[in-house]
Amino acid sequence: MIHLPATLTHAQAESCLSELRAQMGAGEGDFELDAAGLQAFDSSALAVLLACRRHAQASGREFSVLRMPERLRSLAHVYGVLDLLGH
Repeated sequence: MIHLPATLTHAQAESCLSELRAQMGAGEGDFELDAAGLQAFDSSALAVLLACRRHAQASGREFSVLRMPERLRSLAHVYGVLDLLGH
């Protein structure tokens, strides 16, 4: 399981995505991302999560986000992507 950082806004999105992809490449099996520590974020966090999902699917792996903060869950619902994140 990989843990999201405490802050994931537009300023951190590119570097976070690069790191997550590297971690995904190092592991095998399903990709589970723990979002419990995420405290400060904007809609860029959803873009990063969706990019991770696409990366996982391209390599034939399942993807899910676990322990999603309620505010992130609400944001994903508003954008219509909650079901894509394997909540």
